[in-house]
Amino acid sequence: MGSNWSSPAIEYPIRLSKSILGTIGRKRKRDEESDDEVDPMINEAMHTPKRKMLVTTAHYIYQTLFKEGINSDVTVVALGKEWKLHKVYLAQSPYFNSMFSGSWKESMESHVNIQIEDPNINLDALFVVLGSLYRDEFVLKPAEVVPVLAAATLFQLDGIITECIEIMKDSTNVQTVVSYYNTSCQYGVPLVKEACLNWLKVNLLSNMMDFPKKLRDISPSLMSLLVGSPDLFVMQTEFSVYIMLKFWLFLQLHPTWEGNFSDGLPEAQKYFQSRKGQEAFLDSSAGELYRKAFGKLRLPHLVNHHIDLEVIHSDNIIPSRWLGPVIEQQWYQMLRIDQGVDKGHQKDEFYSILQVVAGLKLPFPFSRRPKEVSSAEFLEESLRCGRTILTEGHHCWRWTGFNFGLDVIMNLTNRKLKIRRNHRADCTALLSHQPSRHLLIRVTIASLDGQLQVVSSQKTDVISLSLGQGEEFKVVQLDYKLKFPLLLSFNFLVVVSSKLGFPGSSGVEAVVTPEPSS
Repeated sequence: MGSNWSSPAIEYPIRLSKSILGTIGRKRKRDEESDDEVDPMINEAMHTPKRKMLVTTAHYIYQTLFKEGINSDVTVVALGKEWKLHKVYLAQSPYFNSMFSGSWKESMESHVNIQIEDPNINLDALFVVLGSLYRDEFVLKPAEVVPVLAAATLFQLDGIITECIEIMKDSTNVQTVVSYYNTSCQYGVPLVKEACLNWLKVNLLSNMMDFPKKLRDISPSLMSLLVGSPDLFVMQTEFSVYIMLKFWLFLQLHPTWEGNFSDGLPEAQKYFQSRKGQEAFLDSSAGELYRKAFGKLRLPHLVNHHIDLEVIHSDNIIPSRWLGPVIEQQWYQMLRIDQGVDKGHQKDEFYSILQVVAGLKLPFPFSRRPKEVSSAEFLEESLRCGRTILTEGHHCWRWTGFNFGLDVIMNLTNRKLKIRRNHRADCTALLSHQPSRHLLIRVTIASLDGQLQVVSSQKTDVISLSLGQGEEFKVVQLDYKLKFPLLLSFNFLVVVSSKLGFPGSSGVEAVVTPEPSS
């Protein structure tokens, strides 16, 4: 009986398989015969691979272990929140590794309280930083980077700190620069500090003035660094630095004032001039905090125009004893140049021979050739001025009155920047008639992106020039990478200042204004 049932049971599947194979064979022939009838777009769609993301191990670990806390062996409590975590993952942090592997009492406990004193650290930052121990990537917005950097610094996570540094460098702009700078000082991040300083040196006078609230946030110590920098991009002339400082000081003293620069500058001038008859503001107790920043002004380059000097005097911010020695020094140098004794480039040969051969000590110093000036002296003493060039084309401008009768015309055409000593007879300005005038010049050029970060730049060496009347010299050929608009920053030096030493002088340094004691 068993044999009677076994044969059909075996044969049926076989017959069925043959039938199926025959059917498939016939269908394949029909499909092959009708391939030409299939729509090409459908055919392409049928043969295009579809990429689908499966649940990866990293995602599973993050979701299951970190977010859900499955199989947790330690509870971390911080800022009033509990995290069910795992010591094996937390050990990636030197902070937790030393806690769990050393002689600390927490090494044997399953409940750890972390006291967080840093106000920059919030719950969102803790979530990002602790979660990063369970995954190989994370998403971070620039608006969140400061709290995350603070938390990563607490837990000593170098990888997170490095990523925060890159984000901060990439997102330095007018809204973030002061906050990033203060953060870099607090947590010891020199790369971010340098990036912020470089951004501010370029934009302080050219763009920061349009954002009074952000200008107000600059601390006196940071402002002192910027004003004293030889790399500060000064738009127009040094007097612009004084105007900026006056507006900044007004903002510091009026923390609730709101408005723009064009409205604020008259308000600032009205406020300071209302103190007429009182002591200079920087001599007052309220001005003590700001003396260092104003002490970085290059005063010898602020007293070369009578209108500028009248404004400074009427504002009554800078003490007259700061200005007196500077004006005395400038008058002395002007007399020497006017009488042909000082050509801005060489020593008086007769007195030099007496000094060297006879060993005589004369009562006043001699001006040196600009090319003999050290790099440090040039950067410290040079006049800073600048210009914004919006579009490519022909641009020409003139700077007068800043170099004792040296009238210069700058010309930018076909990406060539030239300097010419102007000596036209119909010019109303007093011009030096010396056959040759000598000067040192350095030019820095920058083009910016939408965040006002420098995307390309070019800087010349310090160039020593000797210009005859009407003579022109090509300073630099602009690099093709520079895109308009451009910021041009110049450092000029014609007369080398020195300590006052002529008879009757007070002996006060004219180049570096002394910071008066309180």
